[in-house]
Amino acid sequence: MGTLSGKIALVTGASRGIGKEIALRLAAEGAFVALNCTSRGVEKAEAVLAEIKNAGGDGCVKPFSVSDSASVNAAVDELLKEKGNIHILVNNAGIARDNIFMRMKDEEWDDTLNTNLKGAALCARAVVRSMMKARDGVIINISSVVGQMGNAGQAAYSASKAGLFGLTKTLAKELASRNIRVNAVAPGFIDTEMTTDLPAAAKEEMLKAIPMGRMGSGKEIADAVAWLASPGSTYVTGQILAVNGGMYV
Repeated sequence: MGTLSGKIALVTGASRGIGKEIALRLAAEGAFVALNCTSRGVEKAEAVLAEIKNAGGDGCVKPFSVSDSASVNAAVDELLKEKGNIHILVNNAGIARDNIFMRMKDEEWDDTLNTNLKGAALCARAVVRSMMKARDGVIINISSVVGQMGNAGQAAYSASKAGLFGLTKTLAKELASRNIRVNAVAPGFIDTEMTTDLPAAAKEEMLKAIPMGRMGSGKEIADAVAWLASPGSTYVTGQILAVNGGMYV
C-alpha cells in the first residue's frame, strides 16, 4: 500500500518531462492519476499511462487546454463523475516563449501567462469546490527558480512563475480551514527535453551557477511533489519548496 493509495490525482502537462515523472511517482504511491495533455500530446500521454499500468498502477488520459475555462471545467466535471473526487491537483503545465522584453510580442506574453498562471488558477478553481465539500485536498503548483531570481530573455516566463507564488500563498490562506493544503515546488535547472538541446557552452555556464555542479532530474522534482501530496506533510501549506541544487538560496 502506497502513501497515496485510494487518492485521485490530476497532473497537468503530464505527457513528458517533469509532469511525466510526477505522474509516474504518484501512481507508484498508489494514486489513480489523470494525465492531462494537449490534443497534440495524447500519444505521449497514452505511452505514460501504459507505463503506469505496466507497473501495476492505474489512471486515464484527459486532454484539455488548461487556459480555456470551459475545457477545464468540462474535464474536471467528467473526472469527478467517473471517480467521485479529486484529492490532488498538480499544476505542472507550462510553456516558455522566450524573447528580449523590448522585442516581446503580445501573443508571446499572453500565451505564456495564460498557460502558466491563468491555467493553474482555472484548474485550481475547478477542483476546489469538491475538495471543500470533502474537506480534503492538496494543490501543488510547479513554479521555477526563474520566478525567484529572474532570467534575461524570460520576462514572461519569470513573471508567470513568480505569479504562482502569490497564487499559492493566497489559496493556502483561503483554504486551510477546509483542510486543503496549497504549496509550490520551485525547480532549478532540470535535465529534461527542454534542456537537452542547449549548446554545450550554455550548459557549462549553467552548471557554474549551481553549487552542486549538476542539473536536477525530473525524478527529484517528483520526489518533492510526492512528499507534499503525502500524509507526511499534513502541517505544511503556503510554502515554496526549492529544489535547485543550491542555485538560489
